Amino acid sequence: MGRLFGTDGVRGVANRDITAELAVDLSVAAAHVLGDIGAFEGHRPRAVVGRDTRISGEFLQSAVVAGLASAGVDVIVVDVLPTPGVAFLTAQFDADLGVMLSASHNPMPDNGIKFFARGGVKLDDAIEDAIEARLREPWERPIGDAVGRIRFDDSGVRTYVDYLLGTMPNRLDGLKVVVDCANGAASVVSPEAMRRAGAEVIAIHAAPDGLNINEGCGSTHMEDLMAAVVEHGADAGIAHDGDADRCLAIDGNGNIVDGDHILAILATALRDSGGLTSNTVVATVMANLGFKIAMEAAGITLVETGVGDRYVLEAMRDGGFVLGGEQSGHVILSEHATTGDGTLTALHLLARVAQTGTSLAELAGAVVKLPQVLINVSGVDKTRLDQAPSVIAAVATAESALGSSGRVLLRSSGTEPLVRVMVEATSEADAAKHAEAIASAVRAELTIG
Repeated sequence: MGRLFGTDGVRGVANRDITAELAVDLSVAAAHVLGDIGAFEGHRPRAVVGRDTRISGEFLQSAVVAGLASAGVDVIVVDVLPTPGVAFLTAQFDADLGVMLSASHNPMPDNGIKFFARGGVKLDDAIEDAIEARLREPWERPIGDAVGRIRFDDSGVRTYVDYLLGTMPNRLDGLKVVVDCANGAASVVSPEAMRRAGAEVIAIHAAPDGLNINEGCGSTHMEDLMAAVVEHGADAGIAHDGDADRCLAIDGNGNIVDGDHILAILATALRDSGGLTSNTVVATVMANLGFKIAMEAAGITLVETGVGDRYVLEAMRDGGFVLGGEQSGHVILSEHATTGDGTLTALHLLARVAQTGTSLAELAGAVVKLPQVLINVSGVDKTRLDQAPSVIAAVATAESALGSSGRVLLRSSGTEPLVRVMVEATSEADAAKHAEAIASAVRAELTIG
């Protein structure tokens, strides 16, 4: 059996993989592990619990709350809030633990359980492993006044939005913005934050019913947002995913502004204000070559990491850097947040537009994206990737042909028998040609059976 915790908590189909029983057991085990490492020493333990809008979050939240309270943890239930909002309130309420019920951009039937430690930071792998190891162990249950108390707090949205607005360098007066809330956790928070910051806001897909989260909308389905921006003559469109830890954008012409563009805009803004620590931004190896060229031209150093926001965050912590993110729209502004925050990112992106009086399209134009082709080759023995002569030869041929005007990235999946082939080139045709040649070599030499 594989590790229960993935790169972003425990995730699967709700009520099949992610059951009420599992939610209770994980919560109890988390309370025991944190208690044993001294996280609760000298005080009565406290946790913050929130969720996104999917229907299964209702019973899973109840199960988590029950598990924690049965283990002697007092619980503050903040209900529907973005994942970064729960992380923020974990710190704000001086809680020992935060729990978010969400499967992010996944379809509605899925759900997940994500834990935050004191301060709203993600748990270390070692602590997650310890929680998993202690699932369903025998334990002595507290009784009487030792059981946890539960209270519901409806101030979370206001407190979180107040904080976000306090991070902004300037207001958004004069901007018209369309916000696609993915019928998820941003449905109240993001439009309210932008309105209070001075923008004229048109909110779409902001009517969650428990079933429509991420359904044909949000950061994974941006067609409606593109059309709405053009229809309303808006300056920008903002797209979130179900738990609002991502932000992608649309410029006034209806074109996508992805995480690479957003990182470049924010990096330049921080550089200009003197707030970009060591003049450095952190991004993953999947960042487009055009982003790297733009950062070099701007005199900004780029630190590259493996794919995943946790690796970006690790590099930021190690180097003391304040900005990092992914092409997918996970952007971390560590001066203000402990994790990717879609609403925070949107506010600072729009603040740059308002501050400079320059259109989002023009700002994003600093990054000229090279065509990028990604092919996933499944059913292969990924363990032999580095020792496959024909694959190595195909990569060398492509790299020689591309020179400095393109690149090749070969990556094994961490969870499946799958190899990802990514090629960037000056033309879509060249990228596709080289990607297919490498993928064919992978299939020929590494296919299982």
